[in-house]
Amino acid sequence: MENKDYYPIIEAILFAAGREVDKKELMLALELDENQINELMNNIMLEYDSRNRGMEIIKLEDKYQMVTKPEFYEYIYPIFDKRSKPNLSQAALETLAIIAYNPRVTRAEIETIRGVNSDGTIYKLLDYNLIEESGKLDAPGRPTTYKVSTEFYRLFGIKNIKDLPELPKYKLNENKQIVIDEIIEDKE
Repeated sequence: MENKDYYPIIEAILFAAGREVDKKELMLALELDENQINELMNNIMLEYDSRNRGMEIIKLEDKYQMVTKPEFYEYIYPIFDKRSKPNLSQAALETLAIIAYNPRVTRAEIETIRGVNSDGTIYKLLDYNLIEESGKLDAPGRPTTYKVSTEFYRLFGIKNIKDLPELPKYKLNENKQIVIDEIIEDKE
């Protein structure tokens, strides 16, 4: 079977799934190796980008999903999106940023950085599917570690952790407080 013959099959799989499809799932379904899947997906994604279509295929880590193009949001929203959007509090955004920039972070580490209890915030982020458990830390009590989910990547429009904006460089003074002047000087 030629590569072009796989295009409609992959398109049908991604459309029917309605979710992100792992590369391994495609490998099993099509009985192809990882390099072949990578080549096929890159070619299909380029084809979708080069044509004037309302859909695109995005890559989220090692998963692929067929989605509508962002520029058509204003037309789609009034028809389909009657769901409530996650309303993230300042505490939730702070916790989410800590987890995004520190994959495999524990609840205790989050609370140390924030200086307050974060149980409720973590449960809310888990409920919104913006974070997920990433395993257990090899430490006393084996605390659970967290990382951002593919829903986080999709919601914020990034492909992987490397696409996050770089944090500003700063110094701590003798009282262990951030010295703002250092951040401003770096920008100048």
